[in-house]
Amino acid sequence: MSGRVLSQLAHIELTTPEPEQSLAFWRDVVGLEVSAAVGQSVYLRAWGEHFHHTLVLTEGRDVGLGHLGWRTDGADALSEAVERLERAGVGEGWLEESLGHGRAYRYRAPGGHLHEVFWDVERYAPPAELASPFPNRPQRFVPRGIAARCLDHVTICAPDPRGEAGWYRDTLGHRFMEYTVIPDRPDFAVFAMTTVCERAHDMGIVWDPTPVPGRINHISYFVESTDALLRAADIFLNQGVAIEFGPGMHGMGEQHYLYVRDPGGMRVEINSGGYRNYEPDWEPVRYEPDQGSNVFYRNLAMPHSMFESFPAVAPPGQQAGAATAAAGLFT
Repeated sequence: MSGRVLSQLAHIELTTPEPEQSLAFWRDVVGLEVSAAVGQSVYLRAWGEHFHHTLVLTEGRDVGLGHLGWRTDGADALSEAVERLERAGVGEGWLEESLGHGRAYRYRAPGGHLHEVFWDVERYAPPAELASPFPNRPQRFVPRGIAARCLDHVTICAPDPRGEAGWYRDTLGHRFMEYTVIPDRPDFAVFAMTTVCERAHDMGIVWDPTPVPGRINHISYFVESTDALLRAADIFLNQGVAIEFGPGMHGMGEQHYLYVRDPGGMRVEINSGGYRNYEPDWEPVRYEPDQGSNVFYRNLAMPHSMFESFPAVAPPGQQAGAATAAAGLFT
């Protein structure tokens, strides 16, 4: 395992074919704050976040992932991360100018996803009317919509989730936390989780039987309690936003969850709770579906729509059955 060089998942860029409707959803229903709008992109942050943004919505033909941004542990850690990525042969070079943070080094992971790592960040400075009475909060809590507090995780797609998780562990020091296999393929993981912080995961990796690289399954924002999660369900329904799955509780990670779609089609998870783990020598935990990997209480079946990832691609026919057998496996 390589030593730690990353501190946190800092932001996610999504592409959306419905930019105005998607912005209204994230701003008015999820409750994010708009930090800036430049060209075809809008930058947003949750009320509890100290950086300029955690979400970028960029107009695009299809719903999908633009890139993932990770902050390093420091300036020296950024240099170390770049050296490791160049040794791995995945680097795409420096991006000198970025809104909200300093120069960033971009790389493309084995699954085809574009990432960037950086250290210098722009911290949010609230206007007077949003100044918080609590000095450790970035702004006053003025709830709008479900009032999500912060970015939680992203779940991407890859042909070999376990191998992909191992690559992130060995290259950049992610901790490989948990994985799930299905009974007829006991040595092949259909879902894996990694983290660079104390959460059970800040990145999930779900099996993708298609040949298309760089796909994404969902992103997640955090609310502070199960009561807030149930309130979110009520708000979604009252705003005409259909609930795709949940509320419920995952076995892997032990988060309470709720899934919806934004107007562009992206799957959005709202979650709360989850365990914390600080062990540098943690050994990955192996799950099977009947142990409650996705549904802790084992009382729900996951809808088939949850297998849809983005951009949408029809899986090869001979692999569709195996994909269906993997139901209920990812968080």
